[in-house]
Amino acid sequence: MRSGRIQSSASCSASSSSTFPHPPCLSSASRHCKFPRLLSPRALSLSQRVSRNCLVPETSQFSFSKQSSTNKKRLFPVNVGALVTSNTEAISTGPLVDEEKIGVLLLNLGGPETLDDVQPFLFNLFADPDIIRLPRLFRFLQKPLAQFISVLRAPKSKEGYASIGGGSPLRRITDDQAEELRKSLWAKDVPAKVYVGMRYWHPFTEEAIEQIKKDGITKLVVLPLYPQFSISTSGSSLRLLESIFRDDEYLVNMQHTVIPSWYQREGYIKSMANLIEKELQKFDRPEKVVIFFSAHGVPLAYVEEAGDPYKAEMEECVDLIIEELEKRKITNAYTLAYQSRVGPVEWLKPYTDDTIVDLGRKGVKGLLAVPISFVSEHIETLEEIDVEYKELALESGIQNWGRVPALGCEPMFISDLADAVIESLPYVGAMAVSNLEARQSLVPLGSVEELLATYDSQRRELPAPVTVWEWGWTKSAETWNGRAAMLAVLVLLLLEVTTGEGFLHQWGILPLFH
Repeated sequence: MRSGRIQSSASCSASSSSTFPHPPCLSSASRHCKFPRLLSPRALSLSQRVSRNCLVPETSQFSFSKQSSTNKKRLFPVNVGALVTSNTEAISTGPLVDEEKIGVLLLNLGGPETLDDVQPFLFNLFADPDIIRLPRLFRFLQKPLAQFISVLRAPKSKEGYASIGGGSPLRRITDDQAEELRKSLWAKDVPAKVYVGMRYWHPFTEEAIEQIKKDGITKLVVLPLYPQFSISTSGSSLRLLESIFRDDEYLVNMQHTVIPSWYQREGYIKSMANLIEKELQKFDRPEKVVIFFSAHGVPLAYVEEAGDPYKAEMEECVDLIIEELEKRKITNAYTLAYQSRVGPVEWLKPYTDDTIVDLGRKGVKGLLAVPISFVSEHIETLEEIDVEYKELALESGIQNWGRVPALGCEPMFISDLADAVIESLPYVGAMAVSNLEARQSLVPLGSVEELLATYDSQRRELPAPVTVWEWGWTKSAETWNGRAAMLAVLVLLLLEVTTGEGFLHQWGILPLFH
């Protein structure tokens, strides 16, 4: 269970309430100031690089509030926080929509729609170098390793998908979100088209891009449906987009911008608080229920070695939701843990299953699970949380279990996403001054160092990022053992690939190398 206070870095504002020129769709407001993440530092002009200040039109003004609170009931204390509030009225969208064709590209993970899709979906997932990061020397084994893992995991994964109806509902829900977002944008006088691009299953990002080109879109806002940024989720999708844009003359000349994370937006925070408040009322004694935020985990090395901001953004997100609940006189104890770890390496802790068992031992009787990193129902919510973790909770002595639904098409949430898109329009292509720079301007993902420097120049609690993913031993025994096991697997795969013989070929797992 997490304890202690989240350490904050330099704040954008020292006052309890202030007005600061800042693009809310592009940056976080609560503890630090970020400049718009439209392009990598090398593509900024000299004047744009000065002090890495927030770059906004002089006419834009956005309000922030900052409140602190201490409550002894909490399992960990809340830090100060601030919401990014919508202010679409401050931006004149007339010139942006009259002569341009505006598109919004929603990015998501994707999921198998039938049981036959499960193994190829898993292959696409594990073939992504942002999911399994191999040393440069062994990168040629990425696809053979993905094939091996996907075949190995497919039977268990099929059982999970079978238990929720035979496939993932993620595509249907994302399509619904896209349609509701389109309606909301049109209602706000922004006649945009909304597209869905999945990373690992249909409709693939490449398919969405082809449709965007056919429709002649001239201004594109890229919106990952992950509230918090991670190298392995938003980062992977954006890296793919960057490679697609780099090789296509039409896309290079199309103005675009990215909203990398939006967990601090008022509509998202209030929508989450609304759902939590509603579910708490279903318990006999709502005030005694522990609010259990369960986030999708990432390997610990992503945070400690590669500088992934995911953990810090997740903690800040929880702080903001708790702060909103406090305003409503809801002061329940709460905690944050991480689920869905895979493989022998160490992931972000505390783990969800371990934390549930620990809460049961401490006498907690009521638990409300909150899938904090998911905005759509899929396998991690419908099977992992609703089935596996619920059973574990009941076995651990927790008598009353509840779960907050994913946001889906909550009207306030969708409306706020539309506001985020509208607020980002003044920045679409604003800093691309040449085709060369345009080729680099989608996202600063040329290296982890650039990503972190551009993503958040003020964050202090993350270690200094490394330029490349380094291979080596660490002091963590779990990581040490995991890497030793991975090395052994890689050696076996290398022998299989080079000799064309071995048990993987005998089982038909590596037919491509016969």
